[in-house]
Amino acid sequence: MKILVIEDEPRLAHNLAKAMREDGYVVETADNGAEGLFRAENQDYDALVLDVMLPGMDGWTVLDRLRRSKRTPVLMLTARDHPKDRVRGLDTGADDYLVKPFDLSELLARLRALIRRSVGQAVSRWEIKELEFDTRARTVRKAGVPIVLTAREYAIVEYLILHRGEVISRTQLYEHLWDENDDTLSNLVDVHVFSIRKKLGADLITTRRGQGYCIE
Repeated sequence: MKILVIEDEPRLAHNLAKAMREDGYVVETADNGAEGLFRAENQDYDALVLDVMLPGMDGWTVLDRLRRSKRTPVLMLTARDHPKDRVRGLDTGADDYLVKPFDLSELLARLRALIRRSVGQAVSRWEIKELEFDTRARTVRKAGVPIVLTAREYAIVEYLILHRGEVISRTQLYEHLWDENDDTLSNLVDVHVFSIRKKLGADLITTRRGQGYCIE
């Protein structure tokens, strides 16, 4: 999953990005509202973490303008704990609201829930045949036995599960699971899918020739 963090405090932005990457996300950052809005309008992210107080263009304005064209889930951050501010954020189009200071584990939990809701999934655990997936713990079991996936393999499986029943193109997977610094030529989706099938079963991921992959 690809997340955009729009935050002008360097230390907080660094800590957020670090925690999210450790949790398996691809993370990009912007330190002002104008850059954040440009990125959010011109790329597809699975969620945005948006600070209210930003230089130049504040978070309210970023959110208002973004909502004219995109429904990307947005978690707003603010140091202002007043009901009218929370109401304003939610009414402007925010999906969730977190007051600083906050616990990173809570932010990550809210982010996971927000992403699940955005694709119509209410739960964090799935069972597909003899496979059990837990996106909260980031674990996979086959017939009750833990299966070790690489970070990239897990990210592909998680994305396909969250979009279960949809055909996901290779381009979509690249855009959501690889960041701009990755060398995609050395990390072909097909290679990872082949490895996933060896570990979890050949029939888990279906290939739609010329279209992409899906978990049915």
